Amino acid sequence: MNRKELVEAMATKTGSNNAQAERAVAALVEIISDTLQKGDSLSLVGFGTFEVRERAARSGRNPQTGEELKIAAFKTVAFKTGATLKAAVNGGGK
Repeated sequence: MNRKELVEAMATKTGSNNAQAERAVAALVEIISDTLQKGDSLSLVGFGTFEVRERAARSGRNPQTGEELKIAAFKTVAFKTGATLKAAVNGGGK
C-alpha cells in the first residue's frame, strides 16, 4: 500500500473525503517525525512504538575493491510492534 492508497482507505473508513484524509495522514507523519527529531519515542498502545536508536561508528569494506572504510555513527528509526498488532498479523486476536 502506498500513500495514495492509504489516504483513500482512510477516507473510506472515516467517511471523510480524500482531502481531509490527506491532511490527517500528513499531520500524523509530521507529528511522528517531529517527535523522533526531538529524540523522544512515540507509543501507540496495541500498535507499536517508534523510537530513535544510536548506531556506533564501525569499519566496513567496499565489496567491489575490498578497501576498508569507516562508517560514521548515526541515528536510525526503529519500530517495535505492539502485542495487538503482532497477534493480528499472525492470524490471532488479543
